[in-house]
Amino acid sequence: MAVASDLVLSRGLIITKNPSISFKSHVSVTPILSKGCQKLKPKYCHLRTKAHAAEVQVLIDQENKHGLSLGFDAVSEGELREKGFLGLRKTKMVCTIGPACCSMEDLEKLAMGGMNVARLNMCHNTREWHLDVIRKIKQLNHEKLFCISVMIDTEGSQIHVVDHGEPNSVKVEEDSIWLFTAIKFEGSRPFTVKANYAGFSEGIEVGDELVIDGGMASFEVIEKVGNDLRCKCTDPGVFLPRAKLSFRRNGILVERNHGLPTLSKKDWDDIEFGIAEGVDFIAMSFVCDADSVRHLKKYVSGKSSRSIKVLAKIENLESLQKFEEIVEASDGIMVARGDLGVDIPLEQIPTVQEIIIHVCRQLNKPVIVASQLLESMVEYPTPTRAEVADVSEAVRQYADALMLSGESAIGPFGQKAVSVLQMASSRMELWSREENRQSALCGQRQLGESLHDRIAEQICNCAVDMANNLGVDAIFVYTKHGHMASLLSRNRPNPPIFAFTNDDSTRMALNLQWGVIPVLVNLSDDMETNIAKTIDLIKMKGMVKYGDAVLVVLDLTPAHVTSTAFQSIQVKTIV
Repeated sequence: MAVASDLVLSRGLIITKNPSISFKSHVSVTPILSKGCQKLKPKYCHLRTKAHAAEVQVLIDQENKHGLSLGFDAVSEGELREKGFLGLRKTKMVCTIGPACCSMEDLEKLAMGGMNVARLNMCHNTREWHLDVIRKIKQLNHEKLFCISVMIDTEGSQIHVVDHGEPNSVKVEEDSIWLFTAIKFEGSRPFTVKANYAGFSEGIEVGDELVIDGGMASFEVIEKVGNDLRCKCTDPGVFLPRAKLSFRRNGILVERNHGLPTLSKKDWDDIEFGIAEGVDFIAMSFVCDADSVRHLKKYVSGKSSRSIKVLAKIENLESLQKFEEIVEASDGIMVARGDLGVDIPLEQIPTVQEIIIHVCRQLNKPVIVASQLLESMVEYPTPTRAEVADVSEAVRQYADALMLSGESAIGPFGQKAVSVLQMASSRMELWSREENRQSALCGQRQLGESLHDRIAEQICNCAVDMANNLGVDAIFVYTKHGHMASLLSRNRPNPPIFAFTNDDSTRMALNLQWGVIPVLVNLSDDMETNIAKTIDLIKMKGMVKYGDAVLVVLDLTPAHVTSTAFQSIQVKTIV
């Protein structure tokens, strides 16, 4: 209980009022009329000519020839045509890829269902298997015009992983007797579980409770045989491959500090593999402090020319105690509720989840809510009502993304689980918009220290207020590194955010930001040309219609102009 109360206090400390800033920003409103080209400013007149239309078509053909097109995700493009701007889902979906969904056909179905990020858990499968999946995803992105980012999740120096040897889950019956052993063997043996750490039973006594995955099944230790434990099932349930175990004595967690590093040698090999294969995110398991995150970020930036984002997983007591500094050091956070529920009482999980989401939004870091969202769908085709309510609550709290684990990796109903996330998140987003809950997002913490950064932050805050108050259909942001796109996302606007960038790694990183549809497009130093080109391309693809209003935010700074000249807001009406 002390952990949760401390976090509540820290939450109150981080909400600060922005100091007043005096600056002149460029804000213009430019309706582009359908009739009377003479009413337009001369620089817009050429955009409506047949010659320009032919020019744009040539551009489309050229970009298609080079595999770029407009860089729209095929799924977002289809949703936009079907549902319009305000019908687009804003909460992103992360799917863990496993034996149940690793074929090209299954990956394509997950993509069509709305998967934004494919997660590869390096705890499982071989290096060759992971390589095959990564290449299949890249092939789908190239051939089917999807925009699916790839995340690898490190194993971490885990001392509490056990495996029953079967590829899928195993049911554990009440009063059944199981042997937990550190002896290594191939395949599976009846009622035998192997641990990945020889000293897993050190300090454990007869009568202690052994808990699988935070409560998926429970055992009583009835005998110690050398380093092995013979246990009787007291709480039947499901045993997943490479499950995590913990021990409790009189209801209290038995803490054991073995002094292992955050990243093992295998983790570093996996990270090298991920860098070589051009993954977009690396999720660090069992983070205990901010220094380990900073070290990995520095290492990755020195090894890769691409921008690979490093996410920290909050999944143990140590990370929870230092979570704000870990959030500041990382590029994003994953709330791994299953493992976290082993270290803290279950009743604290909802409060801790909400606080972490709030802090991440304040510090402008994307946050993924993970673990057991639709756990029953590992075995059954329909989720429980409580699970749907849990998903909806995470959406109501404005988490950037929701993650499926075993539901997609080993369950036979992965595609249906994705559709449940899609349905539940879309419905809750609609309710939030109808209830105008954006007022609850007031009091954002100021992030920028330099005048330049503070101006960018204020422009994005004002842009979202304008977009909501004017009822525009979409926000267009033109960005190189995605910073202002993330600042817009932080404010959770009603309309979707289309982030136009010419950097592919930026596009893939923005795939995890709430409400952002990243679009790859060639950009020049001429902002009006960029705006005209993208609007005309989108029109030609039939994704916007006459009368649609878009708010345009510029975040590009050519070398020959002052540093704030291209940070501005415009409003345009589509004709």
